[in-house]
Amino acid sequence: METTAAEMRTEIAAERRELADVLDGLSDAQWHAPTLCGGWRVRETAGHMSMGFRYAFGRTALELVRAGGNLHRMTDRVARRDAAALAPRELAAALRDNAHHPWTPPVGGLTSALGHDVIHGLDITVPLGLGRQVPEQRLRILLETVTPRTLRFFKADLEGVTLRATDLDWSYGTGARTVSRPAQELLLLAYGRTLPRPE
Repeated sequence: METTAAEMRTEIAAERRELADVLDGLSDAQWHAPTLCGGWRVRETAGHMSMGFRYAFGRTALELVRAGGNLHRMTDRVARRDAAALAPRELAAALRDNAHHPWTPPVGGLTSALGHDVIHGLDITVPLGLGRQVPEQRLRILLETVTPRTLRFFKADLEGVTLRATDLDWSYGTGARTVSRPAQELLLLAYGRTLPRPE
């Protein structure tokens, strides 16, 4: 059954509020801990998550020009600057106060907005070992976005691999090697993340 726009907005708002609650509960050491976003601590990742709410289109365009048109350089620079300028409570509040903000990434609409929040939320909670489980409805929406194009965009090297969820009826690919993990871990792999090794 296809998810309506209204239902998508409800899921996005809930995800932002839940992640804000997670951020509010972190210790100072956790705010400085590394995430699955290479080179970013929790502070930078949280700052990046709310950039779309805090920066108008014109300011974003100016930042992109200053970065020589390089989107990755621009987002890295802004995330680091905002992480230094904003207190943890302000970074958490930026998510909570903008739960219903209409921002979406340049492509992908509401589904991409949900993916942006969910994936970056996992970038934070997984290495911290918080055990947060993304609700099944949100996982199912995002698992439907896993395509060869998604893998290429996020540089996910899954050649010859079949992904098979252990907690949902979902699989992707026809490779000879099967990777069986919980659905949210497979989602991270499809979005180009390298998961920490189990202890």
